[in-house]
Amino acid sequence: AKGLLRRSALSCWSLLSRSPSSRPFSGIVSPSPERNMTIIQNVAVKDIFKIDVLAIPCTCKDQSVLALDAHLGGWQGRYKFQSKSWNSKVSVGVKSLYISSKPSLQKVNHKAVCVHVRAVSKNVEHPKSTEEQVLTTVGTVKTFVDIENIVWPSPDDDIPFWKQNFTKRLKLSSSSAASGVERHLNFDPDPLHVMHVTAEMAPIAKVGGLGDVVTGLARACMERGHRVDVLLPFYECISKDQIMDLNLATTFSSYHNGVWVLVNLYRGKVSGISVLLVQPSNHFFKGSQIYGGSYNELEAYLFFSRACLEWMQVTGNHPDIIHVHEWQTGALPLLYWDVYHHLSVKKPRIVLTIHNMEHYGECSVEELTMCGLDGRRYCSIDKAVDERTIGHNPERLSLLKGGIVYSNAVTTVSPTYVNETLCSGWLAGTLMQYREKYKGILNGIDSELWDPIKDPYLPAPFGAKDLRGKHICKHYVQRGLGLQFGSLKLNGDSLSESNRSPLVICITRLVAQKGIHLIRYAMSRIEQLGGQFVLLGIAPDGRVRGEFEFLANQYKASKKVKVLLTYSEELAHMLYAGADIVLIPSMFEPCGLTQMIGMKYGVIPLVRKTGGLADTVFDVEGHSNITRANGFIFEGIDEGSFNSALERAFNYYFKSPIWWMELVSKVMQLNNSWNKSVGEYIELYNYIRARQ
Repeated sequence: AKGLLRRSALSCWSLLSRSPSSRPFSGIVSPSPERNMTIIQNVAVKDIFKIDVLAIPCTCKDQSVLALDAHLGGWQGRYKFQSKSWNSKVSVGVKSLYISSKPSLQKVNHKAVCVHVRAVSKNVEHPKSTEEQVLTTVGTVKTFVDIENIVWPSPDDDIPFWKQNFTKRLKLSSSSAASGVERHLNFDPDPLHVMHVTAEMAPIAKVGGLGDVVTGLARACMERGHRVDVLLPFYECISKDQIMDLNLATTFSSYHNGVWVLVNLYRGKVSGISVLLVQPSNHFFKGSQIYGGSYNELEAYLFFSRACLEWMQVTGNHPDIIHVHEWQTGALPLLYWDVYHHLSVKKPRIVLTIHNMEHYGECSVEELTMCGLDGRRYCSIDKAVDERTIGHNPERLSLLKGGIVYSNAVTTVSPTYVNETLCSGWLAGTLMQYREKYKGILNGIDSELWDPIKDPYLPAPFGAKDLRGKHICKHYVQRGLGLQFGSLKLNGDSLSESNRSPLVICITRLVAQKGIHLIRYAMSRIEQLGGQFVLLGIAPDGRVRGEFEFLANQYKASKKVKVLLTYSEELAHMLYAGADIVLIPSMFEPCGLTQMIGMKYGVIPLVRKTGGLADTVFDVEGHSNITRANGFIFEGIDEGSFNSALERAFNYYFKSPIWWMELVSKVMQLNNSWNKSVGEYIELYNYIRARQ
């Protein structure tokens, strides 16, 4: 097998070393302004000079991805390799970019190796222009798959396959992500300093989509040349192994309930992003999980909000923008404008992002007073009173409402969710009153954390043009979970599986919002239709948890259905890589990242039409723009409506396998990254920032 790999690599190198005219993927791009192409990151190519790849290496020692960047506009060539075993040269001419490389043909020690080459080009006639900057694929070498050497997992293993030690792979991946952040493709002319104040950040403190959004948006801003910090509670359960260069930066005191509490602030880097971890010396943020500790969470987040501002006050770190997220940091805008802005912290402006309007941050007057504010001042309809409690004794406050009133700008996570929240819910009146500062910006996914070509958790990488690794991942998951599986056969450049059946996954919190009645129904119905179903999720409510524990025991010996009442980031990555369909039957969904992550990994979404799902998934049948069609949609909340979409999906899977694989390849190439949405946030930041 090793000899075959070496011969395959040599053969591929021979192909790539031919003259440019004989290579089918030499990356030649016409300078014609009329020519538009859908390419990486979905940017149109226009007015760029010819790119000609003369030679591309095709072996890799340590990493599965080779990223090569070349900036024509700056008259400089630069390259970044994720393996140090390359001997490469890049030279730039006036009208053509010549790339040559001598591969060091070393033993390939990966089960699967994929080399992806890309170049960044800029309009050389207008080198100062940022609008013309594009990202173009100039060559792809298909994966070499060594099936024989893969160690297949079993449900009888002492350690489940998703709990193996990924430390080495994660460190390599983290180093790659860090170098990616430093690779600014599109510098903005007027850089900002943005500080995110948040309860979650992926991957170190992630419970839901909030953590993914913070990390992805922060990285996207940094790639545009802005300075970004993330302020996060230093939860006791955070794994320090994933934080690089962790050190104690400063010690200060912050007020809480009549006393000043000592606080340690640590600084480090997570995936190349600067993170500031707030660790109070009292009992706050202690426990084995992010939420649900033995402390009062409301009091802890009130303390955290003030501690972040206190740190800015005592250290003189005053960003242009303080970006707060959800109810947990809803008190920060109140504290800023009514306390710290009257001291020395005058520069920042506040953006509040609402990720889920279901969580209001209910708060008593006495609890708000603990952070140093006079809670009675906010007990009015024009400030922070919860309008549902008017006339009650006592009336309650809402931190989320207070944040809406006091922030300079308010965003939510999809355009459709803006319209839904303006029309329903008790906060609709407040949002309508502040409509001019309320905007929906669609979330994106972090393409560094979610990329099947270089995902450290996968047994084999894959891309849109070579799906063999996806077949391996599906087989790997099926065997590891004890699902029924067929055999894999490698025939040249293709890989086939026997007993082909759709693997449907659902990765979610088991709460009413997520359509748990339809998830229950899906288990039996998917089994009846000849598919397989895996549920990965946690149930905060004891009654719901008990119900799904019963179902987990019922299907324990099943070869078709598995119910896993836990959350594992590692297993989530593997399920996305192995699945055919991802189920999202939400009753409402502000944005949803699951469908976007799924498509990145070649999983076809089956969703209910609501919120951000309606903004990102378009039915393959009846959609006026066939190029946007990418999934299956139902609109009702009943089993019949859901079943109709499910049967349509299964019918296509079984009866049109070639069409299905074309759809898989298509959705993998859609651009759902933050590169699309970050520009809207930067425009908003610049609109509200304080100018000197």
